[in-house]
Parts: sequence; structure tokens; C-alpha cells
Amino acid sequence: MPPGGAKTFYDVLGVSKNASQDDLRKAWLALARKYHPDKTGGHKGSEEKLKVVNEAYDTLKRPEKRKQYDETLAASFETGSPFAAGAAHGGPSRSGFHSDEDYEFDADYGDFFGDLFGQKAQGRQRGPRPGRDLEAQASVSLKEAATGTRKSFRLPSMVSCQTCSGSGAAPGTSPRQCPKCKGAGHISGERGSLFVMSQTCPLCRGRGEVIATPCPTCEGSGFKTETRTLSIAIPAGVRTGTRLRLAGQGEPGEPGAPNGDLFVVVKVEENELFRRERNDVICEVPITFTQAVLGGTVEVPTLHGKARLKIPTGTQTDTILRMRGQGFPPFNGGHKGDQLVRVVVEIPRRVTQDQVVAIQNLHETSSLDAYPKHHAFADNLKRWRES
Repeated sequence: MPPGGAKTFYDVLGVSKNASQDDLRKAWLALARKYHPDKTGGHKGSEEKLKVVNEAYDTLKRPEKRKQYDETLAASFETGSPFAAGAAHGGPSRSGFHSDEDYEFDADYGDFFGDLFGQKAQGRQRGPRPGRDLEAQASVSLKEAATGTRKSFRLPSMVSCQTCSGSGAAPGTSPRQCPKCKGAGHISGERGSLFVMSQTCPLCRGRGEVIATPCPTCEGSGFKTETRTLSIAIPAGVRTGTRLRLAGQGEPGEPGAPNGDLFVVVKVEENELFRRERNDVICEVPITFTQAVLGGTVEVPTLHGKARLKIPTGTQTDTILRMRGQGFPPFNGGHKGDQLVRVVVEIPRRVTQDQVVAIQNLHETSSLDAYPKHHAFADNLKRWRES
């Protein structure tokens, strides 16, 4: 801290004297967001702080100016003279904030605030405001997600007041020009500021008009809450998280402005029979021991109904059988998926004496080729014991 306790530009930005250009910019961005009128509601003290923040950054970001400033700052330490944030430019100190009336400010912060707050600091959006977007959720079954469907749902939302046709003024009257901003929707800061500050007019809230006699139905808002029933087509192939847009079905805009949109987020319900992987669907199907041994045809469920599946002779547990084109249709490109049937061989828990004899006979008459995995394991086990 310099003699006298006054703040330097480094103190204003909250950085060290050796701060890099990147550190300076990060500190300035944080303070500019903190003290901008859109964040503070036009607080006068915050505007004054923002002026000094901008002056500090404009000086320190330029190598030549920063060098001159550092030399002046060093001289103040040697002489012991007070040094405030504005002293490097000859401005008088005022509680750490200097007067900028004689300071030539040439940095362009308009683009920065446009990026930061979505609009230009000067020349804000005027006229009626568009309606806000809304979001709703639609739950569909896995089968509906595969085939497509239509869903209806009730949605509480704001709609234009029919009594005043959305103007907010009582029937027979009309809004008049705002006396504070003269219809501009925004007001500018006082002369002599570091740069002209523009903010939404607090009287008309940016509309440029005020209502002398509010509508008795909507109390001057131009809107009322109403429950609507909407219907939306769910295309085939959707998945959880898919967002569908209904243009113009959001909240209504002010008179002369477009309505917002409604975004419907799809949620696909889980299913006990099927599991989805991309556009494929996986289904687990149990078959009997005899079906696995002898082969045959079994009936399996699909997303589109029932189908018959051929089981090859000697099918093993965990064998995957593919049913072409029985999966999900492509939603955003690609190809139609398949149904993958995972076969699970079920062994009978109880057998009769005759069945025991038959199975024993099957075992005794089977060749080594009938149980390749079993005999391979037996050979490996024998070698392991002998090693």
C-alpha cells in the first residue's frame, strides 16, 4: 500500500504488482461483472467503483502506460507522498476514486458487456419482449419409443388476457409513452462518466410504455394463468433426453412480440423384457434342455409384436441370436437396429427315473466331440496336476 493508505490500480483490481496480463484480465472481468448496473440495479456507488476498475485495467493492460504508472508509483514511495488510484493521471483523490472529467478514455467495453450480458451496454433491446420458453416432460413406453406415438398433456402456463388483448390496459384505454425514458425503454447515465452507462428504465421496465388504467382482469400484466391441453407427436426412435420443440407454444410475448417455444423432454420408461443399446434391443429368452440339444423353433417377443426364432441344434447358454431389423428405427440418421436374443439354457430341476436312464444313456453314447469344452477343461486340469 502506498504512503497515506490510498489504493493503487493493483489494489483496485486485487492483484500483485507482478501480475501477468492474463491475471489482470481475469480480475477485471470478475469486478466488471460484480459492479455492472445490470447486477447492482444501477447503484450509484457501484457505478463509481466500476469507473475506477475500468480505468485501472485500461492503464495496466497497456505496457507503456503500465511502465509510466509503475515509475510514478515508485516515486511516490521515495518521496512519501500520498498516491491514489487516479493520481497517475493528475486527477484528485476522492476516497480512492478519482475524477475522470479530464481523462481520455479510449477502451471499447461495449463488445465486452454485449458478450457478458447478452446485449450491448449502449443500444439495448427496445420494444416489446418476446415470450419465455417453457419445458415439459413426456413419458413413453419402450414400445412407443420404437413405433412412435402421440401424447397429450395438461400444462399450466401464461396466456394473453382476452379482456385487454394482452395490452395490460383497461378496455377503452391504451398504454401511454413512458415519461421517464420517453419511450426508449432505457435510460443513460449522467454526463462526465467514464463511459455512458445505459440501463433498463425502472418505471416501464424496458417496455417504453406505462399503463395509467390497468386491466381489471390481469391487473395490468397482460397475461393470466391458464391450464392448456397440448398434443405432440413422438417420432419413432426417440430416447430418454430427446427434446422436441413446439414453436410458439411457450409463454406469450408482449403485444407485437412473438411467443416463446415449448420444449418437450422425452423420458423412455424401462421395460422388464427388453434393454436398449443404441438402436439395438436385447432380450433374454430361456429355452429348455431338450430344445438346446435338439434345436427347434420358439416364440419370442419383439417391439413390434410376436415372432418365431429358430434355435440351432446344440445351442449353448449365452449364445446371441440376431433378428435383423427388429430393433429401433434411426432417429437422427444411421440404420435400423436389430433384436439380439441372449439364449439361456434351463436345466430341469426334477427328473423321473426313466428320464435319468435316458440322460445317462445320452451321456454314455456321446462322443468327445459332443462336449468339446468339457474335455478341453479335463485335459488342462490333468496337465496342471502333473506340472
